[in-house]
Order: sequence, then structure tokens, then C-alpha cells
Amino acid sequence: MKVQDRFLKYVSFTTTSDENSESCPSTKQQLELAKFLTEELEQIGLSQVKMDENGYVYGLLPATEGRESDTPIGFISHMDTSPDFSGENPKPQIIEDYDGEDVPLKGSGAVLKVEDFPTLKWLKGRTLITTDGTTLLGADDKAGIAEIVTAMEELIEIDRHAESRGYENLSGHGDIWVCFTPDEEIGRGADRLDLSYFTAKYAYTVDGGYEGDIAYENFNAASATFKIHGKGVHPGEAKGIMKNASLMATEIAMALPENETPATTEGREGFYHLTDMQGDVTEATLNYIVRDHDQTRFEERQEFLREIAKKFNEKFGEGSIELELKHSYSNMLQIIEKTPEVLERARTAIAAENITPVSDPVRGGTDGAKLSFMGLPCPNLGTGGYGYHGPFEHVTVEGMETVVRIIKRIATSRG
Repeated sequence: MKVQDRFLKYVSFTTTSDENSESCPSTKQQLELAKFLTEELEQIGLSQVKMDENGYVYGLLPATEGRESDTPIGFISHMDTSPDFSGENPKPQIIEDYDGEDVPLKGSGAVLKVEDFPTLKWLKGRTLITTDGTTLLGADDKAGIAEIVTAMEELIEIDRHAESRGYENLSGHGDIWVCFTPDEEIGRGADRLDLSYFTAKYAYTVDGGYEGDIAYENFNAASATFKIHGKGVHPGEAKGIMKNASLMATEIAMALPENETPATTEGREGFYHLTDMQGDVTEATLNYIVRDHDQTRFEERQEFLREIAKKFNEKFGEGSIELELKHSYSNMLQIIEKTPEVLERARTAIAAENITPVSDPVRGGTDGAKLSFMGLPCPNLGTGGYGYHGPFEHVTVEGMETVVRIIKRIATSRG
């Protein structure tokens, strides 16, 4: 099956994850895609295929004759889509021979603009797949799944052809593991991946943007919650008594650096991001995510938040402000640096496609970050998709086809 057809089939499944759910997977809908993928991996001929009780899907392409001693490697993608925007019943727009100009999203009246996404100019002449503006597309990360499955199917066909003709498989390979995880978008995708079953020495998440990307730096990340306790009383009798928790919350928000937000930073610059706020007179909550590539600066950011809580407790009275800091994930650079072959293998494969490998720092995190610290070095490959987590998500067929070839090159290279 062509990668385009496979991708369009996968995006027809609604798989939005839910950060408020404590189950795994967080939404039952993800299990429908997991079951479909389990059957598909069996049909194309992988071995040791299973879906476990948490919705993780595994499969193995066994080593070809003479390559059994090669380093076992793996490829990983996630099945869920972001809860940031609706992923229900997407209606993809397929634009052949794309002209490189703005694209009307016909379901909503919105426009995918080159001004907002300059990389669209690079995609001129390709077959572009967009949303209709009413949902996200699901390329994050169903493009990655489609690319991995298609690459495995094509490798299996090569193996079978060589066997039937009785000659050496010049594209042979070692053991190749695949895994598709739930709940990556809510930070849980790596949590229950069974590394006693998925026995790769290192792996690649296929979950990035530009098809020549090999990313191995990500943010250090934490979440921060300010819980503000006020005092309510009738406003007619409030003088000297009332402490308005919502107003206290706005003071705290304004105390953070205005130029250290996602909208004002780039590259390796960190930030504080107010994700949501709720409140009334008596109680209010501010939820932040805290990010920085530099470990020292990351720790300083958390200490700054502690100082903010201390300052406002002194102003409003002890116990008025509670701060909860929770570590999310760490920069995988320190792990990947110890396994240079995982990067060299990918860079060589990308360069063989006449593409310049790019390793920009990830302004976020991936399953690969957690997995690296769990003992599985796991940088991130691009999928050829852009504009994730919203109605402007888009991908090209040619980009996905290129990633299929890169995966096959990585899989068949000596290691």
C-alpha cells in the first residue's frame, strides 16, 4: 500500500488523548487504531506482533540471514492526536501540484498562509495534504506511523523476493523493532513501553517536521501550578477583609518576565508559558509549563517561581499562595552524546537522499527524551509534516515518501 493511502486511512480514526483521564490509553478511541495496526502488522508479515493491555502495539522484522549479529534498532510513533484542537472526523484536502501560494481551508473560511508558514514555498509542485480548517489533520503522528509501516512492508517484500530467487539480499538488515504508543501528546507515551519486549539497543521516534531533521536536543521541562487562596465577603462590607484570589492571580502572572514566553522566544531560549487560569474571589489557579534547554537556567527558572510564591505570601499572608512544581522530562542530549552511532546512521541515510541533515533543538519534548533516560537512546526523525496541533497542519506525499526511504536506509545500514 502507498504511504499516502495508508496515512489517509489512519487519520480517519479519531484518537484525541485526554490529559484529565487517568486510564491508559487515556481515551478508548485510541484502542480502535491500535487494534487496526495490530492486524495490519500481522498482515504485512511482521513477527512477535502484539497489542498489550495499555494499547501499545509492537512488532519485529527479524534479521535477514547473515545479519543476525547486527545491532537491533527500533522505530516508534504515537497514535494519539493533540487535545489542543478537535481531531474528530477530519476532512483532508488533497492538492496536487501545489502552487506554493496561500491555501483556503474550505470548511472554515480560514487560510493556510505562506506568511505564517514560509516553508510552504519549499513544497511547491508537491502533493499537499491539509485540513479543511475545522479539525487538525493528524499528521502528528499518523504520518510517522504510515512511514514506518510502509517501510517495513517494503523491506519485507525485498526480503521475500531475495528468498524466492535464491540470492543474497543486498538490502539485508538486523532485527528491526517497531512500536506505536498511546498518549504521547499528554506526556505519557513512553511511560509503559515495555523495553524487556522491545529489545532494540537504540531507536528513533518518527515524530518531527522537515524530512531531513534528526533532533536530539529538547527542553528540560516542568509544570508549575500556583494555587491562590483568597477571602470572600459581601462586596458592600469588603474593605479591609476581602482578598480577591483572581486579582492576586493576575498580580502573580504579571510578575513573570513578559519577554520570556513562547511568543517572544526561539531556538534555545527558554520560557514560562501560562497554559490556563481559573478563579473567583476565594480561589484561583494558574497553570504554567516551564522550559529551558540549559539545565542550570532551567533550575534557576524553578527557583524564580519559588521566590515569586514567597514574595506574594509575604504580601497577602502566609498560606495564601501554594506552588507545586513537577518535573516533566529532561534534555536527551546528555544521553545521545554517548551513542554517536545512532546519529551517524541517521545522518548518512538522510544525506543519501540528497538532503542536508538538520539538527535544530526541539522546542518541546518527545517520547524519545523519556526513553533515552530509560536506557533506550532515541533521537527524533522528521515526518515531512508542519503546523501541528491545529487547523493549519499539513504534510506532503513526497515528504512522507522520502521518510520511508530514510527509514529503509537506516534499517539496512550496517551497525
